[in-house]
Amino acid sequence: MPVDLTKPLSWKSAQGDEATMLAELQPNIVKPHVRDHLSVLFVRFDDAGEARGFLSALAGLMKSAKAHLEEVETFKVAHTGGTPYVGVGLSRTGYEALGITAAPADPSFRLGMRDPLTREKLADPPRSSWDVAYRDRIDAVVLVGADTDAALTAERNEVLRLVPDSVYVLGEETGLSRVNERGEGIEHFGYVDGRSQPLFLTEDIDAEKHTTDGVNEWDPSAPLGQVLVADPAAPDPSVHFGSYFVFRKLEQNVRRFKQAESDLADALGLTGDDRERAGAMLVGRFEDGTPLTSNSGPGSHSPVGNDFSYDSDDLGQKCPFHAHIRKTNPRGSGGFEDPADERRHLMARRGQTYGERADDPNGGEPIRARPTGGVGLLFMAFNSDLGDQFEFTQQIWANNTEFPRVPEGTKPPGLDLVIGQGPRPETTYAPAWGRNGATPADPAAQAVTMKGGEYFFMPSLAFLRNL
Repeated sequence: MPVDLTKPLSWKSAQGDEATMLAELQPNIVKPHVRDHLSVLFVRFDDAGEARGFLSALAGLMKSAKAHLEEVETFKVAHTGGTPYVGVGLSRTGYEALGITAAPADPSFRLGMRDPLTREKLADPPRSSWDVAYRDRIDAVVLVGADTDAALTAERNEVLRLVPDSVYVLGEETGLSRVNERGEGIEHFGYVDGRSQPLFLTEDIDAEKHTTDGVNEWDPSAPLGQVLVADPAAPDPSVHFGSYFVFRKLEQNVRRFKQAESDLADALGLTGDDRERAGAMLVGRFEDGTPLTSNSGPGSHSPVGNDFSYDSDDLGQKCPFHAHIRKTNPRGSGGFEDPADERRHLMARRGQTYGERADDPNGGEPIRARPTGGVGLLFMAFNSDLGDQFEFTQQIWANNTEFPRVPEGTKPPGLDLVIGQGPRPETTYAPAWGRNGATPADPAAQAVTMKGGEYFFMPSLAFLRNL
């Protein structure tokens, strides 16, 4: 049957065009691929013919989304490890360098992240402050991921062996997953990360219903059309699909953020274990992932809960309106759109931490022992519409001091104090969880700095093989 983009897909029962789509789709798009160890290579093409040959050869190292899903199913039964992940994305200039005119048409993709209009829209820092590899033209990105360092090294070497003289490796980022004591992924500020994701496969939706805290308050299901678009340069765009891929290197000043947590706790008069709530007010969850709108303290079960909304917190007395996860996924409480329309802005995030550090992100080391740079997040996300998903989230939600809509007489929320970019107005907090109160506090200083990035399109395997 034809690929239906208006609803989630059952991959186990996919037939006809849907089965063909999965067999030609890159992995990591409709379901995250294990990539505890990750290499991200940025390249430039100087010869169209050699570049086409390189990409076609790379396709021989790549598995399909279907093969990946089958590996996951085998692991559940036999606990056997899967094969490494190789992913490929092309920028607008990459399509031009290859001499391909039928490039993806998304307006934001066509502009690119380096364009002044894009940087103004996102309030990104000047290009001159970006890491060198991102300042000029990037034609393609190659991702290599594996569950062990040895497997990553071997697969990365296979990729580099295929690189001809006219394909230049401009730079490389190395990602390494970090986990807490329960084995859950965390970012460098110490908070569980990546728990709330749109789910595109009915098998994953069923698992969410039956093996986690459920979907009564928040249903994470999403249609395929929220992540997939027809691949315009593929042999048959009716069955060959891809996705727009956002890459941003976000450096984290951990010491500055932890100082902001401490300063906020002091300003609100929080003492003892309740001081942890200061950080949760900035993020929206405690470090262990417990949602602040649901609980006044940590203690989340595993897997971390995701079945919550802000319906019982419409005054922001539990979770502040400007908390990171409330700003970037208001769960129907944004106030400017119908909840169904609000959901379409959500994207499939596939981020990975980078950088080495001597301290434990969840340990009790003093603030002065925390890193001030060199660590952060390789933000990665798949979109079907860059302007309506990633850019909307950053510009209209995170950077917008007036979002979400608040009750009359309430001070505007201000920026997302984790990823928001722009001037930071004074913020207010309810010192006692769930009770009236609006204590003003200086905004947390910016502790996340964008160091470069680009927009890519992850094409179908059929496109790559037929170059």
